Amino acid sequence: MSKGVLVDLTKCVGCGSCTVACKLYNGNAWDETTPTLGDKAKLTGKNWTVVHHKEVKDSNGQPVWRFVKQQCLHCKEPACVSACFAKAFQKTEAGPVIYYPHLCVGCRYCMVACPFNVPKYEWEKAFPLVTKCMMCSDKVEKGEAPACVSVCPADVFKFGEREELLKEAKAIIAKDAKYVKHIYGEEEVGGTDWIYISDVPFDQLGFKTNVTKRSLPSYTASFMHATPFVGITWGVILTGLYHYTKRRNQVSKENNKNIKA
Repeated sequence: MSKGVLVDLTKCVGCGSCTVACKLYNGNAWDETTPTLGDKAKLTGKNWTVVHHKEVKDSNGQPVWRFVKQQCLHCKEPACVSACFAKAFQKTEAGPVIYYPHLCVGCRYCMVACPFNVPKYEWEKAFPLVTKCMMCSDKVEKGEAPACVSVCPADVFKFGEREELLKEAKAIIAKDAKYVKHIYGEEEVGGTDWIYISDVPFDQLGFKTNVTKRSLPSYTASFMHATPFVGITWGVILTGLYHYTKRRNQVSKENNKNIKA
């Protein structure tokens, strides 16, 4: 069973401890042009985790502040993995979606495929790579929580088996009427290993709520299965054309020699 993280957005105070832990654990430099906190926070090649500050309205119509952590959601069936023909992106049994830079060819299909616009490209480097949160995969493989989760002082996150976290999220929502009746990540694009609960509708918090519930790779699976057969067929056709053209040229040369003789 894959691991996951349950995020209770009603508890987040926007302190940014998670963003600092992410930087330190992964050795990412601070991006002087783009902050990790606030209304201008943005994922970049150096910012794998950010916390957005959102002024929204609660169920009573009163203005309130909510703080939304953003990172890779680690889809159950990742579009980035399906799109990467070089196998630079791979989904582990434990849950994290890992990027292997030594396999990357720089095509950036992963960036196009991701429905959440997570993977980023190091445009400023001479030899750029794709970067993103990898859910501290080495820690998760050992049964430990990601760095960002382990340092939260407000108990915003809970790390564990995804299915158990879903049961807990449903129990919380059923018990407390303040929560919206939606667990973000339960079904979006086939489900994600990071799931969220909130007292404010997710569309007001910047979440993409118009995404399909069906996993994106399932749309192209039938076509991808046919790819090897198409390649073999075209190989046979092109080989036949090559030999046909070669034979015609040989016959033409022989006829020309006979005419001159």
